[in-house]
Amino acid sequence: MLKKRDVADCHALYELLVDPAVFPFVRQKADSYDEFVFLTKQTIEAEERGELISRTIVDEWGAPIGTINLFDVSDQSGFLGTWVGKPYFGKGYNKLAKDAFFEELFFTCDIQTVFMRIRKENIRSYMAANKLPYCTLANEIRQDIYNKINKDGDIYNLFQIEKDQYHLHMMRTQQQSLDEFDVKEA
Repeated sequence: MLKKRDVADCHALYELLVDPAVFPFVRQKADSYDEFVFLTKQTIEAEERGELISRTIVDEWGAPIGTINLFDVSDQSGFLGTWVGKPYFGKGYNKLAKDAFFEELFFTCDIQTVFMRIRKENIRSYMAANKLPYCTLANEIRQDIYNKINKDGDIYNLFQIEKDQYHLHMMRTQQQSLDEFDVKEA
């Protein structure tokens, strides 16, 4: 589902990135394939320095379909940036990628809080964030960060995912699965 970023995936990813349904909503915009390769190399180097965490989202056959990133890593937190190509919208890849990424962030990388800034006009991402039971709208509870990301105008909603909330959700989900299995076996 996720793999480390690799320049070899750039061609497939760039073709998906430039789609008008995707491009306006990505953080790392590239106006040419060469620029995208350059940005990918910078991303790989920034991860080596501990500034971000970036993965390529792949489908069942290992084909690159998008990226998931934690930008601006500091104080055990960072900002999530995710995109999948238009042919993969609505097929569950975004949720699967987030689950795998959060597992890595919270239990391998020692991240405590993941923030998401979502453009108020980006209804698709807003709805996706609201579907996550461990995600909280943080416009009011993290006013300092909300004001910082909206210093140029009321552009973004702020969401947060805390490690404890995510972990609690995962424990509940596992328990529900065990309970359902016990009922079927009885």
